Amino acid sequence: MIAAEIEREFNTHIQFEMASSYLYLSMAAWCDGQGLKGFSNWMRQQAEEERLHVMRFFDFVLDRGGSVRLAAIDAPQATWESPLAVFEAAHAHECEVTRRIHALVDTVLEIRDHAANAFLQWFVNEQVEEEANAADVVARLRLVGDDGRGILLIDQELARRTAPVAAE
Repeated sequence: MIAAEIEREFNTHIQFEMASSYLYLSMAAWCDGQGLKGFSNWMRQQAEEERLHVMRFFDFVLDRGGSVRLAAIDAPQATWESPLAVFEAAHAHECEVTRRIHALVDTVLEIRDHAANAFLQWFVNEQVEEEANAADVVARLRLVGDDGRGILLIDQELARRTAPVAAE
């Protein structure tokens, strides 16, 4: 059985992860509108990955005998100044996700819920990759600056990102 505090915090995190997916879809729409189909593809794949994260939390709460309570999601930001600004925002967002995952780990350790701690360790490791991926694109965009050729080369690379696979 899941503790009430963990159920409540996991439900809050489900809402946050859904909002993350929504944010990445908004970023994808903005990128597409700028003619950056590869950037849009990267953000679409990121949105799907966040949705898969939602479902991991969703299933965990239900598997532990808890109740999932979905909450409203606010509209995300819709415009950015540049592709760099989009990825800086994505990186900052992933840093916030990491902070929230670590806070969840602190809570489950305090409550001594070993199953929830084991579950969250996947996300702790996942966030290392999430932050690194966004930071890598930010670094390359800073290198190319306003050079359209460099941005287009990065766009072509980002177009190759494939759909995430649900982890077991």
